[in-house]
Amino acid sequence: MSFNSFGRVFRVTTWGESHGPALGATVDGCPPGVALDEGAIQPWLDRRRPGQNRYTTQRREPDAVEILSGVYEGCTTGTPIQLMIRNTDQRSKDYGDIADSFRPGHADLAYFQKYGLRDPRGGGRSSARETAARVAAGAVARAVLDDLVPGLTMQGYMVQMGPHRVDPARLDPAEVDRNPFWCPDPVAAEAWARELDALRKAGNSVGAVIEVVARGVPAGLGAPVYGKLDADLAAAMMSINAVKGVEIGAGFGAASLTGVENADEIHMSGEEGGERPVYASNHAGGVLGGLATGQDLVVRFAVKPTSSILTPRASITRTGDAVDLVTKGRHDPCVGIRAVPVGEAMMACVLLDHLLLHRAQCGEGVRGVIGPA
Repeated sequence: MSFNSFGRVFRVTTWGESHGPALGATVDGCPPGVALDEGAIQPWLDRRRPGQNRYTTQRREPDAVEILSGVYEGCTTGTPIQLMIRNTDQRSKDYGDIADSFRPGHADLAYFQKYGLRDPRGGGRSSARETAARVAAGAVARAVLDDLVPGLTMQGYMVQMGPHRVDPARLDPAEVDRNPFWCPDPVAAEAWARELDALRKAGNSVGAVIEVVARGVPAGLGAPVYGKLDADLAAAMMSINAVKGVEIGAGFGAASLTGVENADEIHMSGEEGGERPVYASNHAGGVLGGLATGQDLVVRFAVKPTSSILTPRASITRTGDAVDLVTKGRHDPCVGIRAVPVGEAMMACVLLDHLLLHRAQCGEGVRGVIGPA
């Protein structure tokens, strides 16, 4: 009952700590015969890698992945895939002053209350460093999805930093890879740079909202009632370090709509003989009744401000004494930036798990044919 694993058929177990010798993931349930090597995984890890610009932690980790099992001559064998990423730039001495104190906003106190001990070096398992293993596992899921559903794509990006949102009228997916914020709005990206520079120099931090969209998702993925696709997506995103809220489609905004506004009208589109159902809008975010509709799958999650800041915050020691803490070390002023590839990875793992579940029960394709008999 250690809960370090997720997924039913495509199952991922992550292991390791922020300041241990290595961390990684064991991926079980991967179909055999899928082309895979370190070169297919590394580009996704490079997107999450720390120290790439002044807006992320300056910890220098190559995040070089090693495949220890489950792959032979460039193809998956169907057996467990063991992925390892060595830690090479730990500075555990940065945490010596807080070994007997609990950092506000961190999981230090909660871990101690549960286990009676904790790893103070970077937070141990509660560190965002753990997400590197998820991204490696997500790269495996992407390789399988590319093989089974070639038209399926995923893209994540930041839509809000602090109180500053992107302008929907300026959104351009091509801009996402052109700035350090994964921001689809070039004007917002420039403003965020100025804002984050000021926060970084002040030793402060800020939160963010990330949106992840999957296109080409086969209709019917998911299961009623306790295996809903959106429920598993929400759980996956909520499990990412520092995430405090998740919404699907219109999400909390749906509460301000009327039934007339919220209902996504359905029509038939296409030429005779090739017609298919299409929706006039997508307030549902691509999921109805826990099942994929075939529309774009839209998930957003909110990331809290990094709790490691240079402003003293009141806390307590292990003996209950009051103390003012300043968290030293190297930290992200906006952890939401590096959460973008993590969100993509979690979506990939969930979608592959549900795809394999769907095929096990229903076979390939959509079973319900819509149109003239």
